[in-house]
Amino acid sequence: HGHMIREYDVTYFMASVDTLEDNTAFAKKESADFPMLADPTKATAQKYGVLSERGFASRWTFYIDKDGRIAYIDKSVKPASSAQDMAARLGELGFAKAR
Repeated sequence: HGHMIREYDVTYFMASVDTLEDNTAFAKKESADFPMLADPTKATAQKYGVLSERGFASRWTFYIDKDGRIAYIDKSVKPASSAQDMAARLGELGFAKAR
């Protein structure tokens, strides 16, 4: 449901602590229509505070405004409805619609 997010003037991607190969396989399997970033060293996940003690990344969505400030962090991401939830939150936060 990426089209719902693309209604807004935003850039979005998924970051994963999995390898590039694992992310590529996931993207093909799920027909992902968005960029996926691999963070196998877990350095970025650690800096954003999403890395658990067991080495897994929490599924959080960061909404970052055009000035680079974090506008909101959703710590209750539901994969089945994540696109719909993100689109709704973008509207609630006042992000501009795409032209």
